[in-house]
Amino acid sequence: MSLVRRDPAPARYTRDPFTFARDLFGWDPFFDVRPAATAFNPGFEVKETADQFVVRADLPGVEEKDVDVSLHNGVLSISGSRASEQRKEGEAYYVYERQYGSFSRSFSLPDTADGEKVEANLTSGVLTVTIGKRAEAKPRKITLRK
Repeated sequence: MSLVRRDPAPARYTRDPFTFARDLFGWDPFFDVRPAATAFNPGFEVKETADQFVVRADLPGVEEKDVDVSLHNGVLSISGSRASEQRKEGEAYYVYERQYGSFSRSFSLPDTADGEKVEANLTSGVLTVTIGKRAEAKPRKITLRK
């Protein structure tokens, strides 16, 4: 069963002139942020805690040897690649939606980040990079005198 939404306005007023181009070519002239079907574009998340900065990336199918994490002049750079499977003669793909290729992301770290306290690990397809904060940047409790 499919749901169909009916607009009360006549179709000539609600028709988008670029619908054909979007459907046929996958192109939106005003806002097209969809990656190409073969481009590998992993999702990232960056958060700050009281003691550190944490960067996580979903990298399913990427091996440790194919990931490079570096920190230079306050910029954290993460790059890598996921190789495509070899297509063999006689195989026919009916759907080919998995993404392959290389990626690269860079994040500017604040001055409170300590470049000497960086750890990275790749576990179950999730890359986690933790960057410690400098001691002077951490919040501290100040007691009141009586």
